[in-house]
Amino acid sequence: MFTPQGPSLRELAVQALSSIERGYDLLAPKFDLTPFRTPDRVLDAVAEALVPLGPFPAGLDLCCGTGAGVHVLAELCERHVTGVDFSAGMLTVARSAVPSVAGGPEVRWVRADVRSLPFRRCFDLVVSFGAFGHFLPEERPVLFAQAHAALRPGGLFAFPLGAPPRVGSGAYWATWGFDGAMRIRNALWRPRFVMYYRTFPLSEVREELARAGFAVSTLPLHAFGKRPDGSPRARLVLARRE
Repeated sequence: MFTPQGPSLRELAVQALSSIERGYDLLAPKFDLTPFRTPDRVLDAVAEALVPLGPFPAGLDLCCGTGAGVHVLAELCERHVTGVDFSAGMLTVARSAVPSVAGGPEVRWVRADVRSLPFRRCFDLVVSFGAFGHFLPEERPVLFAQAHAALRPGGLFAFPLGAPPRVGSGAYWATWGFDGAMRIRNALWRPRFVMYYRTFPLSEVREELARAGFAVSTLPLHAFGKRPDGSPRARLVLARRE
């Protein structure tokens, strides 16, 4: 939820009419006071699921924002962790929020577009939280290829993915409404701000990860319970570089 200390309606409007990079630069100082930040509940569930698969020497958070995911990596990795984002404003906040600490892994920050990463076979774990709506479906193969290239052989690309909302539910119409409004905005206004909630279906994502060279599996995130049909409300996608 938004708080009185968070961005004003005017600030959110200015952000929404900016490019993605400029919008996040503007939002960065108050980002953690908005519902856009990945909830601690999600971060904790992912960390719990990854602990038995580690420890990992080196980790990378794609589209790290203000550093919430890097904090998770710092608990899982032994040598160093890196957050990468193309918003200088978000990285400035992240540097203050997640400093290196004695006895922990070194924390590094890199400004870069994740569709063109400056890493090759550097990491054992790559994660991402809540960022995939910023990429159009046709961009996903490049994104997944970059994650694959950044991993050492046997390395793991992991990210949480919620089940789609039930057809006809409030959440279903909310996501339809948001995506529809965003498409109208992008048809009428430049620069575009790409943020869609309905463009990342698990079935397509599994196929694209496999084509990028990953062996793909999933784990249920039990903290979020089950749907009426017994399927998990949220999963952790595990894509291992073969």
